[in-house]
This record gives sequence, C-alpha cells and structure tokens, in this order.
Amino acid sequence: MVEIDIRQATLEDIPYITSIFRDTIVHINSRDYSDKQISVWSSGANDVDKWEERITNNYFIVAEVKNVIVGFAYLTKGYYLDGLFVHKDYQRRTIASKLLRIIESRVSINGYEIIKSDVSITALPFFDSHFYEVEKKLKKSIKGLVFENYLVYKDL
Repeated sequence: MVEIDIRQATLEDIPYITSIFRDTIVHINSRDYSDKQISVWSSGANDVDKWEERITNNYFIVAEVKNVIVGFAYLTKGYYLDGLFVHKDYQRRTIASKLLRIIESRVSINGYEIIKSDVSITALPFFDSHFYEVEKKLKKSIKGLVFENYLVYKDL
C-alpha cells in the first residue's frame, strides 16, 4: 500500500496542480468528451490567477506520494466540492477516496449536513461508489461549448 500524505495547498504547488488538472482531463476525461471539449476544459490550467485565488480563498488540499503531488481537491462555499483530480498515473490507488473523505469531514466541521459537486461523466461511477446521488443532469457551457455533467450530493 502506498503511503499518501495530505496537506494544505500552497501557491508554490500551482505548477503541479495545473499539470495534474490538464493531464487528467487530456488522458482520462478524453474517453467521454470530444477533442474540442477537452481542449477548452484543459485550458483552465493556464489561468494562474484563478488557481491562486482558489488556493488562497478556499479549503484546498493536495495528496502527496513520496513528496510528489499526485492529486488535489478543494471546497467552495463550505460544502461544495469544486474540484477533485488525481494524476493519470495514480488512478485507482485510493488517492481520490482519501481526498474525498477529508473533504467530507471538512464539510461536516463547517456545519453542513450535505456535500454537493458537479461531476464529469467520467467521474460519475467513482461518486456513485461513494454513495453520492444524482440530483440532476446538467448542461454546462464553457467558452461556448456545452458539456454534459451531473450535480451530485451526499447526506453526511
């Protein structure tokens, strides 16, 4: 079993976080989305100001294996899981599950009884296996392209 360390993200982590964000979308989500959608979605990695704002203003954690960042997750509004990504080479190694458990604990600590998230078609089976329910199917527009995803929730 690989030892996974979880810590608060810092601004110095941005190059690793954005690389994981981009690579995961390009290599993993490409199974469920078109090339054009992947290109637009993954370009979100380039907005460094937005990543700085996310790390500075939200509960934002990273997962490390042997001091290398292999995943991250962050909460907005105290109860909204706004991002959960694991490096393409570290999929299916309990990293996402560990990040999710810590995020869920934080939501409870924040005083909320429910956690919500928008999840991709690709991520839906993972959330389903962690007892999340689909509230509704969404069509989200990013730079004029429509993406299908799901609003999911779990009572804590």
